Amino acid sequence: MDKPFEFKQFTVHQDRCAMKIGTDGVLLGAWAPLSHHPFSILDIGTGTGVIALQLAQRSTATLIDALEIDPDAYEQSVENFERSPWGDRLFCYHASLDEFTEDPEEPYDLIVSNPPFYSANYKTSDIARDTARFNDALPFSELIASVSVLLAQDGLFATIIPYSEEAAFIALASEVNLFPNKICRVRGTANAPIKRSMLAFSFRKKPAILEALTIETERHNYTEDYKNLVSDFYLKM
Repeated sequence: MDKPFEFKQFTVHQDRCAMKIGTDGVLLGAWAPLSHHPFSILDIGTGTGVIALQLAQRSTATLIDALEIDPDAYEQSVENFERSPWGDRLFCYHASLDEFTEDPEEPYDLIVSNPPFYSANYKTSDIARDTARFNDALPFSELIASVSVLLAQDGLFATIIPYSEEAAFIALASEVNLFPNKICRVRGTANAPIKRSMLAFSFRKKPAILEALTIETERHNYTEDYKNLVSDFYLKM
């Protein structure tokens, strides 16, 4: 049985989730811009619920909704929300993104998603894990189209994707008038290739702020930039 993951202000149980706590999700939860003081937040494909929980810790948002299609992950995220200090602000829907987008209520001021992005060439015999990981379960085009419907006119959409997909993702987003306002490119060490892109989009076209983040100077020796970003969450940082 997987041990619960202890953060400074909350605990995440993950034994029933196909995708466990990982660097990508915590990075996005720590980085997603909140300078526009969102009233409402949506986390698409919440999994364990970690990003929604981070945003509850970081913000004063009154309404933090999450969406999860896998029944086991849905049940576990609900339990993680209820156990947290912010249970009254967190709510998870058990539905597909298509279903959720069909009948939207009020638009969201901030939408976040750590979407699946592994190639179908790497499929395994574990259907739940594949659904969590592979981009045919939630194609980028579907994610972007839904965000364009669910996002408030002055809202922000933040995501983390492979750096190799950055240009194609930005091109897809531009087709629905979503434009990158902030880009953070992430590499493991100073000499390693860029691995991830964290992107923040809005309906306003303006020059994007470019950032770079290096996680480690060497194995288990973290950079000051990385520690400053995630130190509010990890116990040993």
